[in-house]
Amino acid sequence: MAKRVHRRETIQLRDGSLRLVAVADTHSHPHAESARRIAALTPDHIVHAGDIGALTVLDGLRSIAPLSAVRGNIDVHAPDIPDSIALDIRDGDETVLTALLLHIALYGGKLRADVIRLAAEVGASLVLCGHSHVPFMGRDRGLTAFNPGSIGPRRFLLPIVFGVVEIDRKRVALRHVDCETGETWMPPAVGRG
Repeated sequence: MAKRVHRRETIQLRDGSLRLVAVADTHSHPHAESARRIAALTPDHIVHAGDIGALTVLDGLRSIAPLSAVRGNIDVHAPDIPDSIALDIRDGDETVLTALLLHIALYGGKLRADVIRLAAEVGASLVLCGHSHVPFMGRDRGLTAFNPGSIGPRRFLLPIVFGVVEIDRKRVALRHVDCETGETWMPPAVGRG
């Protein structure tokens, strides 16, 4: 069943640009370096794509920058947090980009059909999500999908990373940042056989 957009928010560009930090899957225990690494980037806004755990995690992020957050599948204790948010990124009165923030959006590297329908309803071209703990960026059926990975406890051999979305009137740039090193994270190279 499609998620219902519980909220629509507006974020204004500042001096023609916006730095958005995306986090997900903190599970009550964000990495010890995460707040310092995020603050060093001086984000204009932070989004949390669900599986927050203890809501005090949100207080810590709010101390760095304004925050938008959605519930994940473990956040049954937080009924006041919406399942999804349409984020209108505006420059004055003009919407430059609409992003859809929700927890579960991808199945493998493809967007779920209900998410594609919801993105169309709200006019989104960017989907920000969490859930898998796997950092991902890609395109599917005309939409850009971005999973920042997880800054919570390590799962399997996955990296502990968050996302950065740089937006201006002409472009959107996405990248992942390694919480442990502060460096841009790239997936390991695939060997040639």
